[in-house]
Amino acid sequence: MNAPLTAAPAPSVAQRDRLGRPLRDLRISVTDRCNFRCVYCMPKEIFGKDYQFLERSALLSFEEITRIARLFTRLGVEKIRLTGGEPLVRRNLEQLIEQLALIPGLDLTLTTNGSLLAKKAEALHAAGLKRITVSLDSLDDAVFKAMNDVDFPVAKVIEGIDAAAAAGFAPIKVNMVVKRGLNEHSILPMARFFRERGHILRFIEYMDVGATNGWRMDDVVSAREIVDIISREMPLEPAVANYSGEVAERWRYKDGGGEIGVIASVTQAFCRDCTRARISTEGQLYTCLFATSGHDLRGLIRGGANDDEILERIGSVWSAREDRYSEIRGLNTVPLKKIEMSYIGG
Repeated sequence: MNAPLTAAPAPSVAQRDRLGRPLRDLRISVTDRCNFRCVYCMPKEIFGKDYQFLERSALLSFEEITRIARLFTRLGVEKIRLTGGEPLVRRNLEQLIEQLALIPGLDLTLTTNGSLLAKKAEALHAAGLKRITVSLDSLDDAVFKAMNDVDFPVAKVIEGIDAAAAAGFAPIKVNMVVKRGLNEHSILPMARFFRERGHILRFIEYMDVGATNGWRMDDVVSAREIVDIISREMPLEPAVANYSGEVAERWRYKDGGGEIGVIASVTQAFCRDCTRARISTEGQLYTCLFATSGHDLRGLIRGGANDDEILERIGSVWSAREDRYSEIRGLNTVPLKKIEMSYIGG
């Protein structure tokens, strides 16, 4: 039975893991499906026409997601990001946002590939979504189509970003995954374009998430390289983090023309400040993007567990957490069967 949608009391003490990291951020995957087949996330040779996605009955309902979200706020969570797959392919997602937006003091945001954003932006904003991040890896149509592998044009994503801005989302963040030999020549054009439009562009080092994207260290364009490429034309200087544990390292243009961010999970691991937990589409709790196994919350909910029992389970999982994969990546001599990013979100 679902708990009534009442306000959750604030925690008296923030939940902390074995390395002293508080639980502050929760990422919830609302679907394992996506309409793109990006080469670094859901390559077509793995996620083809015969790939078996989850049955609808396996997905957490909106009420179950909202209940979980409220319980996490009692343990210290302040921000929730909705992810996928592609979250906007989940039918009636605005209804979930309306429920989550009722949670007091919650910073609610969403990451999307932008393909459906032009149609959805106004409804998402009206439902109570506060912020939005759009993934876009190049302004070059040929490059972008090669990366999304479904022949989707850049112009449609830009249309979605413009619709989001018109709906009232500001600032909009744009994420670009940089893979050497594929789109590093798009770094400067992307920086110029989004600087002019006043959006915050964030560059993400190509990561070894999951086991299907063929990751190699040689394919990584480091955050330092990215900053140097941009700074030679548009000088940058470091900016102070907005908060402890912020994923992106901030850089601002020296002439005051905005900022960029770089997410350097590979070359500048930030595990020691990581405050993020993740919920998969079917209700598994993961304590790291590079996790190999999860903890079943859906079974507790559908088995009739009360809020205290679920809180105890979440708390015990987090208090036992000692993940720091990016810091010890080079020490792993045995390949790990990591959970795919499309299953637990980025």
